[in-house]
Amino acid sequence: MAFSKLKRRLKIKRRIRKRISGTSNTPRLSVYRSNKQIYAQLIDDINGVTIVSASSYKNKATENKNKKDQATVVGKEVAEKAIKAGIQTVVFDRNGYLYHGRVKSLADSAREGGLKF
Repeated sequence: MAFSKLKRRLKIKRRIRKRISGTSNTPRLSVYRSNKQIYAQLIDDINGVTIVSASSYKNKATENKNKKDQATVVGKEVAEKAIKAGIQTVVFDRNGYLYHGRVKSLADSAREGGLKF
């Protein structure tokens, strides 16, 4: 049975999500990657609340940059907001995407911004 890319990603996502969960002390850093934009949010799964979010959509800092540079800006922005909210450690959720390219640059810049995972 041939899987489409979406079905394959969702299968990997379910495998990841059954092992990791975010709390208020260590929220889950979830990454969503569309064709044009990238989104990141810190989620408390116990209370079902998004604590902090950042995206490249309508973001002045990401205009006229390539997608990898946009991901770097979003990673720094989410780390900055998380530190202001008093969060230092997170659990990284790549959401079924390969840890490569935009997802990796977002994670690396979030680490540079002060988040530990």
